Amino acid sequence: MKTLELIAPCHFGLEAVLKREITELGYEISQVEDGRVTFIGDAEAICRANINLRTAERVLVKVGSFRAVTFDELFEGTKALDWGCFLPKDGRFWVTKASSVKSKLFSPSDIQSIMKKAMVEKLKKVYGTTVFPETGAAYPVRVFLMKDEVTVAIDSTGDSLHKRGYRPYTAKAPISETLAAALIMLTPWNKDRILVDPFCGSGTIPIEAAMMAAHMAPGVNRSFLAEQWTNLIPKKLWYEAVNEAMDLVDDSVSVDIQGYDIDGDVIRYARENAKLAGVDHLIHFQQRPVSELSHPKKYGFIICNPPYGERLEEKQALPALYREFGTRFAALDAWSAYVITSYEETERYFGRKADKNRKIYNGMIKTYYYQFLGPKPPKRKAETNSL
Repeated sequence: MKTLELIAPCHFGLEAVLKREITELGYEISQVEDGRVTFIGDAEAICRANINLRTAERVLVKVGSFRAVTFDELFEGTKALDWGCFLPKDGRFWVTKASSVKSKLFSPSDIQSIMKKAMVEKLKKVYGTTVFPETGAAYPVRVFLMKDEVTVAIDSTGDSLHKRGYRPYTAKAPISETLAAALIMLTPWNKDRILVDPFCGSGTIPIEAAMMAAHMAPGVNRSFLAEQWTNLIPKKLWYEAVNEAMDLVDDSVSVDIQGYDIDGDVIRYARENAKLAGVDHLIHFQQRPVSELSHPKKYGFIICNPPYGERLEEKQALPALYREFGTRFAALDAWSAYVITSYEETERYFGRKADKNRKIYNGMIKTYYYQFLGPKPPKRKAETNSL
């Protein structure tokens, strides 16, 4: 099977988590950059990565790269790429997105139109025709320019991978599914430990945790653009990748995952979303303010995305909210809290300095992932069999 370079974009600050995921799938990492991880795979890897990766935004198939500081160089560099290996004669192809950082060429619309013309010129020679019906499968091209280095890739995913298909109902300012999964994976939480989200909104963090506990791949219930790429990926590879993922599911797992929110309507959304995800039986949702946060057991985890106060009137309520949150957390016995927020006074009102702090971009918002670490539970004594 032909070897390909695949590019998986992600939130800035989460490259290490995505790298770990890709490695665990069995693929070799070739490059890690800000906001994306490149790895070596094949047609099967396109299927498995789309279905299984929790923290990637999409899976791109790299066509090639070259240096360009003028539009002539961009045209010639694009034309020199081996488009015939990727685009069939009837394929629909266009440059859907162009991004440029620290490069001489920076106009997205000009980059897009010049590259499209260059692709057409190349394919005229490949297929010996001047007319392309573009009635077949879609092959949207994405291009990144970084310090005049042009990287060209085709999007195999379509709708971003954060769209798992279980969240038609959302609260205000919801956290994306990919970011929620990454936040969980940045902690030592596992299915044997308690997990509470006291600001659960439409339920994304508890749902992602439950899917991990049950080994449910995030992409099994949705479709991908590359399913139509029959020139590159035999249909059976998609079926095999889905079957492989389904064989790993264990939705009878026993877990203690809870989601609270002060808004009763939002809790109803969360329950519906969990049902669509197939994990409603694994999560306890309850309308409850943070002032009633409590749990009788030790060594639990809080992972949450509390209000940031982006609007002025909301910001005025944050000191009291974070102070209450910190007070209730302090009353828990040997718990850890992981809090993503852009609120700069978090530690002050929470009443404790974070043990660790990680910068993560939530879209265009710079946030910090504050980690308030509790003691580790004692290791269980190994059971011994007496003779």
